[in-house]
Amino acid sequence: MDDVILQLEQIEKHFGEVDVLNGISISIKKGEFITLLGSSGCGKTTTLRLIAGLELPDKGRVLLEGKDVTDLAPNLRDVNTVFQNYALFPHMSVEANVGYSLKIKRVPKAEIKTRVKEALEVVQLSGYEKRMPNELSGGQRQRVAIARSIINNPKVLLLDEPLGALDLQLRRQMQTELKRIQKRLGITFIYITHDQEEALNMSDRIAVMRNGVFEQTGTPSEIYDFPKTAYVARFVGSANVLSGTVLKVEGDMAEVSFSGGEQSFLIKEKKVLEGEQVSLSIRTERLELSREKKEKGLAATVKEKSFSGGVLHILVELSDGTELISSRHGIDSDLYPGENVWVTWKDENAIQVEAEEEG
Repeated sequence: MDDVILQLEQIEKHFGEVDVLNGISISIKKGEFITLLGSSGCGKTTTLRLIAGLELPDKGRVLLEGKDVTDLAPNLRDVNTVFQNYALFPHMSVEANVGYSLKIKRVPKAEIKTRVKEALEVVQLSGYEKRMPNELSGGQRQRVAIARSIINNPKVLLLDEPLGALDLQLRRQMQTELKRIQKRLGITFIYITHDQEEALNMSDRIAVMRNGVFEQTGTPSEIYDFPKTAYVARFVGSANVLSGTVLKVEGDMAEVSFSGGEQSFLIKEKKVLEGEQVSLSIRTERLELSREKKEKGLAATVKEKSFSGGVLHILVELSDGTELISSRHGIDSDLYPGENVWVTWKDENAIQVEAEEEG
């Protein structure tokens, strides 16, 4: 446990009759970049506020380097936060903003100047000391906020959707920049976002949150390639989730009956039995469409085609009305709405998941 810097143990938080966090636990390593990923209302911001000391849990403990800091005031925790709105003082220069916390601590002026210079070098804003916040771009203001947060060398840096106010191109640039800064400093970053692309691009690990619990925690490749639940499969990336009945099991292969035909999948972890209902996740880019009838496959009809972000999406419908999407790079294909096609996938590309519950 020597490499663990932060632990949450069975944290519960309620606001009135609303259960916001339902017994969450996680261990975070020193120097790790971990992202809490989830939609609005899942509990990720509340989790961040509990770590920062801005909220107190109703049950459970927050441990920092093995020390219980659950009831410790925010200013007594070696943790800093970067907010989405930057929260810069508009009447202060970049230099004054970045060095403000050191001034409050009565650090000598010469040392403040040196540490501000070092912090601005890290975020690549050397020479901007005398600029005012209104003279900076959104990305530059965000870098100033980061410099201000790292100047005290916190053990953990909390980032509350810090790129949410930036445009798409700048957001992608800052993703690379944040990861570079984190690797250079070796500080533990705990990042929250609802943007799956940010999570996949930057994180060492991702904790997918839903309804106040961690639905799944793992590396980006584990979350993307081996989702454990239908919710994770759909929320991270783009996936089709199909439910069917197991017809037969042979070794590590299972054949399943769906609307429109049969298909197989490779059993990876959980054993299945003949007659059992299963849910399978197939990434849209791994769903194959063909006019040629297959020995195994699902009969479907092309409904529509759409193009976005360099990817073509082809929507097909099975006989029971179930809609599936097949995606591929390119602007068009020779399949057209109204055509009958066969839907197939490679056995190893179908992942068994827990069916999605309501809520």
